[in-house]
Amino acid sequence: MSKPKIAVVAFDRISPFHLSVPCVVFGDAHAGVTRFDFKVCAVEPGSINTTVGFTLGIQHGLSALKTADTIIVPSWRDPEEVPPPALLAALAAAQQRGAQIVGLCLGAYVLAEAGLLDGRNATTHWAYAEHFAQRYPAVRVDADVLYVEDGNVLTSAGTAAGIDCCLHMVRQRFGNASANSVARRLVVPPHRQGGQAQFIEQPMPGSATGNRLSELIDWLRANLNQAHTLDSVASRALMSRRTLTRQFQQLTGTTVGQWLHDERLALAQRLLESSAHSVELIATLSGFGSPESLRLQFRKAFKVSPSAWRKTFKG
Repeated sequence: MSKPKIAVVAFDRISPFHLSVPCVVFGDAHAGVTRFDFKVCAVEPGSINTTVGFTLGIQHGLSALKTADTIIVPSWRDPEEVPPPALLAALAAAQQRGAQIVGLCLGAYVLAEAGLLDGRNATTHWAYAEHFAQRYPAVRVDADVLYVEDGNVLTSAGTAAGIDCCLHMVRQRFGNASANSVARRLVVPPHRQGGQAQFIEQPMPGSATGNRLSELIDWLRANLNQAHTLDSVASRALMSRRTLTRQFQQLTGTTVGQWLHDERLALAQRLLESSAHSVELIATLSGFGSPESLRLQFRKAFKVSPSAWRKTFKG
């Protein structure tokens, strides 16, 4: 089977960090395996200047976008600058032929300028979300998520959220185990759901309460098969419902209920990929209670059945 072709767009005055995100996820060999046919493609001919004073010599031009399965715009140099017409035309043509188009961080501006986000859900860096929404009123902007997928178009929030988005793409093609393997090599969290908040007020509380919540999260992960309510979780944390809700949101960026739901889905994915357990047993072990409930929530989240997921990714 041929490797998926991924092309990353580079341009003059590019941020090296933003360019490196798709490079380390898709371009490097992880566990000795290169899973993608990966190319970096320059918008302008000649050497590319970076924002930190060194230049890049890039072999490929925009013509490489014509055969790419996925095209990634890792950022953009200036939200006020209209991207070159040749780039916009290449992206529009690729999207029309069915290629996946990805805008990381301010790369969403390029996709929007090409008309690829009209009528779609999208996100960008939270600090630019208001400006983006005013400039592109036909786009449904969600500033409170890490990444969002709408059809064959995918956008992410800023900086590290681009890594989450790229790991999501690996997970889509090769399953949880492969994405987790890449995440371990990069020493980053293996899975942050796209709907997690971009901006968390207090990500790592240093108080005894913070330590108590960290211990609570470890316990919940080890006991996802049990039924949990907000009252039972608050009781275990020795907190009121209101205090738990507020401090859990500060620590994780999401609610107790949503966090449990996401963790159960992630556990079900891992069990489908790595075990021979029946769907019925996996539903019990992951805390969904019944196979019908697991199938319903799995389809809502991943658009496929648990059995189809297992067939695609097991082994």
